[in-house]
Amino acid sequence: MADLTMVLLAIFAGISLFFAYLAISERNLVRALIYSAVQSSAFAFVFYLLRAPDIVLVYVPISVGIYPAAILFLIRKTKEVEEP
Repeated sequence: MADLTMVLLAIFAGISLFFAYLAISERNLVRALIYSAVQSSAFAFVFYLLRAPDIVLVYVPISVGIYPAAILFLIRKTKEVEEP
């Protein structure tokens, strides 16, 4: 069982790193926000696998709900695509 947990931990950590890279390198700010939300979801699974449900209960609504909504509101006030 511990081996499966470690494999899942490595998979979700890798997914998180991949989507963090995509969020940083993306010029379209809405897509970058979506990649950031996916990255945060992967981190939530990592916290759950590390047996920290109290952190997951706080992290998910903030990182996947409130934070992207606030940033999306701010993006709508500016341009969607970052200029070089």
